[in-house]
Amino acid sequence: MTKTAETTQQEPRAHDGAGLHLHMRTLHPPVPVPYFSREEITSTAQAATTRLPTTPPAKDLVYYGGLGALTVAGALEWPVALAIGGATWLLRSGRQEKQKPDLQT
Repeated sequence: MTKTAETTQQEPRAHDGAGLHLHMRTLHPPVPVPYFSREEITSTAQAATTRLPTTPPAKDLVYYGGLGALTVAGALEWPVALAIGGATWLLRSGRQEKQKPDLQT
């Protein structure tokens, strides 16, 4: 071996990236944190709950549950059950709209 090859093998090697410093700018934009009072939260929750649909009658739950059970058991195919359930819902909702009194008089 030559003398230069021996000296390069004996010298301690620096780690990759040694002496390399990466400076990054960190931005901290101001983020406003809203403050909610108890009254605001209560009024918002009450307004949201008035828009929720009411619980369906028990006979509707039994009907649609039975329709689903027949589908799971294999007595009905799912497209047929979907058609029956959809038609029933349309007929019942149309009947309920006719029974509501007209408030625009």
